[in-house]
Amino acid sequence: MRAVLAPEALEAIVEVLRRRDWRVVAPTVRDKAIVYGEIASAAELPVGWKDVQAPGSYRLERRGDEARFGYAVGPQSWKRELLAPSVRLLQIERANGSFKVAKKAAETARTAFFGVRPCEVAAIKIQDRVLIGGPYADEDYLERRKNSFIIAVNCGEPAENCFCASMGTGPKAEDGYDLVLTEILDGSHRFLAEAGTDEGAELLAELPQQPAEEADTAAAEKVTDTARERMGITLDRSDVHELLLANLEHERYDDVAKRCLACTNCTLACPTCFCTTVDDANDLSGGAGERIREWDSCFTAQYSEMHGGGTRRSLQSRYRQWLIHKLATWNDQFDTQGCVGCGRCITWCPVGIDIREEVVAIRVTQEAKS
Repeated sequence: MRAVLAPEALEAIVEVLRRRDWRVVAPTVRDKAIVYGEIASAAELPVGWKDVQAPGSYRLERRGDEARFGYAVGPQSWKRELLAPSVRLLQIERANGSFKVAKKAAETARTAFFGVRPCEVAAIKIQDRVLIGGPYADEDYLERRKNSFIIAVNCGEPAENCFCASMGTGPKAEDGYDLVLTEILDGSHRFLAEAGTDEGAELLAELPQQPAEEADTAAAEKVTDTARERMGITLDRSDVHELLLANLEHERYDDVAKRCLACTNCTLACPTCFCTTVDDANDLSGGAGERIREWDSCFTAQYSEMHGGGTRRSLQSRYRQWLIHKLATWNDQFDTQGCVGCGRCITWCPVGIDIREEVVAIRVTQEAKS
């Protein structure tokens, strides 16, 4: 089911979802960045804004039009809504000389994600595979995922650090959404909308719309085709699995370690990283305690601590673990890649370490040896 929507129809999307008791989370401008937050009106979208990104650099600038989605991606991912930064797993209370253990109730709020980029749709599918695709599902994630509704927006404005085309995750969403929009700015500002599920079709049927003509479909295809052509540095993944595993002691990792701050920005901004830790805390009286799961990162020295000590004590070993897991062994472990090419790890690295450049550097020396 396809239809053409006027920009004003976005307000109807928010109204219909809220009327159906969906919490609507969408991109909005806050603290000089495009971040995700709950909205009550489509007027809160980043109308007329674009982002300018480079390694270690991000800023917003005004556009010359009223585009609602004229940017790439910001520092946050939808991971915050599905794999929450902090979750109380259980609570323990002392009662009558014994202890009562109460398991945390799973999240049940119905949340509509409005403005999900194709690379982020791919990231959600990857986390689905990791967290609920095996024999033991993460109950909190599963409940949040079951209560989510995805409105994707195809990308027309890739940033310098974007390389989703290299990873096969964009700039056009092929599946994984309930409804997908393509913003067309060719003198007639409009959106081509296409339903991906029955629920998406029900929403689309309630919106003010016009029939989609062949010209609208062609214009939407041009948007994503142009975005694909405008991608910056690419990442050749044809042999990256074998390349990285054949160069575990490559000198490039020492070079990266000299620059890396182990700040964990790359893993926190990444839409697929899923490292967590579990902490126990008691109140001062000793009468109650709780167990909390929080985001962690493989870049922290404590993350690899075992009974015999840390297994990755150097920055060199921690960066190597992250890079090889992301681009190689993730496939071995989950039968899917761990990178979607969103470029966040490049943009939000304070020293501008570029995952694409590191792979190229390793490949160049490998080719020189052959």
